Amino acid sequence: MYTLKNYGVTERFLAEATLFPTYQLGRVISQYRGKYKVATDDGEALAQISGKLRFQTEELAQYPAVGDFVLLTQETTESEAVIHQILTRKSIFLRKAVGISGQAQAVAANIDTVFLCMSLDQNFSLNRMERYLSIAWDSGAIPVIVLTKSDLCEDLETAIGEIERISAFSDVIALSMFDEAIAERFAPYFSKNQTCAFIGSSGVGKSTIINKLLGEELLETQAIGKAHKGRHTTTGREMYPCPFGGVVIDTPGMREMGAESADLSKAFHEIEELAEQCKFRNCTHRGEPGCAVLAAVQEGRIDQRRLESYFKLQQEAAYDGLSSREIEAKKFERMFKEVGGMKNARKFTKEHPKHKGR
Repeated sequence: MYTLKNYGVTERFLAEATLFPTYQLGRVISQYRGKYKVATDDGEALAQISGKLRFQTEELAQYPAVGDFVLLTQETTESEAVIHQILTRKSIFLRKAVGISGQAQAVAANIDTVFLCMSLDQNFSLNRMERYLSIAWDSGAIPVIVLTKSDLCEDLETAIGEIERISAFSDVIALSMFDEAIAERFAPYFSKNQTCAFIGSSGVGKSTIINKLLGEELLETQAIGKAHKGRHTTTGREMYPCPFGGVVIDTPGMREMGAESADLSKAFHEIEELAEQCKFRNCTHRGEPGCAVLAAVQEGRIDQRRLESYFKLQQEAAYDGLSSREIEAKKFERMFKEVGGMKNARKFTKEHPKHKGR
């Protein structure tokens, strides 16, 4: 029977939990419609959130997500548990909620390493990977790029080179689903208490990789069709203890991942660095004289496609036209809004030394 120690609990969360001695510590290991499965020192239990927590929750991102450490009560080991509070998140991977304007949805929480999966067939897209990297860096997790189905790529060396140029210092793993040592390629990223998650479109092979890591066929997979497209099989978010150490989170394939917030300073570091050299501090890089970014495009040092991708993510993440100082303040407010509500966010932003006088 797995207990909480098998699901990546660290001293940080154990210490925070001691501040609330009347509650039991647990971790959300899977999520259903309105229900959660949590791991505790007494085993696993089905749980729901308390009425008070539901009343206090203003946005989707404030609900528990797979990977969250939570405080709960449970009358008996056979009864349903009640989640009363979410402990402070170390990291949170967000996407824009589908069909709900202005809302973010938590994909997974407290991730140390996120594997960004993309296949080397029709799914291959530099714009998509730039989007993944921007969201991943913003989440607080360390991204690793995983290129699957390398056996279907006609020019593997060129494809890997293109990805490495936009990788934002991330490791790049290229593999075929027929490779015999897939698990060994990922073993260095797993250790005790580490939480790793796989993110990517449907059919890129996330479940196949996780099955190799776990050493058994726990996740359903589908064969590749004539058009080289895998079929979507994962329908929910699940966490599993990994034999290499730590835990792994599988997520459903997503056709699109809207950027609720994005770290462009890392994902597009060369553009951000050049922007510091522009003649005007508020340069938009769309035609102003003395623009260092546009000069780099004209000289071939930056690709026009990459600049357009930068513009799109900047606008989508609602940072268009903001200064770096304003972006920092906005991120502070969003971070505290996720766990404490707007009132606490505004209070912290106002009182924090870095923001006084702004």
